[in-house]
Amino acid sequence: MCHRIVPVQMDELQMALDLYATTGHAHIPKDNPVPKDVYPGAKLATIVKEPKGGLAAQELVWGFASTQPKRQGRIFNTRLETALSQLRDGYGMWVDPITRGRCLVPVRAFYESWTEPGSPAPGEKVAVRFASETHRIFLLAAVMRNGEVSIVTCSPNADVGPIHSRMPLVLGPGESSIWLGPGFPKLADRSQIHLSAETILPPQKG
Repeated sequence: MCHRIVPVQMDELQMALDLYATTGHAHIPKDNPVPKDVYPGAKLATIVKEPKGGLAAQELVWGFASTQPKRQGRIFNTRLETALSQLRDGYGMWVDPITRGRCLVPVRAFYESWTEPGSPAPGEKVAVRFASETHRIFLLAAVMRNGEVSIVTCSPNADVGPIHSRMPLVLGPGESSIWLGPGFPKLADRSQIHLSAETILPPQKG
């Protein structure tokens, strides 16, 4: 369950999209400003597809506000399998977002809490920070509605699987157009994505 990421800032994303529109290449200055971790409820710089096919930057709130009175907090992850099942059935809260609201969240890293056997600190909340092995900035598949965004998750690959039972749907080179196009269901398999992992231990007491 992805609930902590290191996003790209809105001005960085706008600069990258402006550069892409004129040169065909996007570039974000290295760690300027200093990256910060964020959690659900924060505003995320998001890449959305415009009606005419272009790309634009929008700042969206991370997490869908719950419509159920008894459910508190935000729905900040979307299981790809659930969204595809609802899409096939034509019913459910994810039908419209997965049909018309697919978008992209650029990040420097994401975190997963260690839930699988083998944690280096049993009983403690240990997080693992995942980043791309080849790119400073990479894209997470996401869906949006009404000014809010939810990060899509899928079955983990070999890098994340030993630590957590889910992972964000990390996109590789050339896959952003697939996610925004009609062939997006085939992106469920993330076995060819390679991530680096860094264990983050809680602060020492005393």
